[in-house]
Amino acid sequence: MEKKEAVYAEHTFAPVYDADSKVLILGSFPSVKSREAQFYYAHPQNRFWRVMAAITNQPLPNTVEEKKQFLLQNHIALWDVIQSCKIVGSSDSSIQDVTANDIAGLLQKTKIERLFANGGKAYALYQKYVYAKTDRQIQRLPSTSPANARAQMDTLCREWKCVAAAAQSNSEIANVSDFEIPCPKGIES
Repeated sequence: MEKKEAVYAEHTFAPVYDADSKVLILGSFPSVKSREAQFYYAHPQNRFWRVMAAITNQPLPNTVEEKKQFLLQNHIALWDVIQSCKIVGSSDSSIQDVTANDIAGLLQKTKIERLFANGGKAYALYQKYVYAKTDRQIQRLPSTSPANARAQMDTLCREWKCVAAAAQSNSEIANVSDFEIPCPKGIES
């Protein structure tokens, strides 16, 4: 079997946010499918959009425009930690030579109160490359990636419900245990 080579890749699409965004979800770096589609979480097996629909109790957005509107209507900003890196395919574990996005700059021009990491790699990258520039804590959530197959949909919904709570809350703290948001029927897969 031939080993794939790491390639230099850049994040070529903008963050999604507006003046009303209260939370920021950070991924690590777009997958190959997302880079092709020029939008976040485009791989059909990634459960991000199904989880977001479930925790907000709203219909699943399908088009890029619907997804942008969905995020903005729910006061959620979305971006990735990495602006450019060397990567093999979509493998987070292969990431090297990282240049981070200007997350501190985004936070300075918004009212974002809470930060969430979509998975351990996004969390680790934020801590390594961004935290010193923002001095803002980030909450690690289980990855919605198909690589995290052990996390069932109901578990993801339970762990991610704090995002919806924080986005709708006027308080600075919204703990996972503060809200009971079940995973709606039909979105479990």
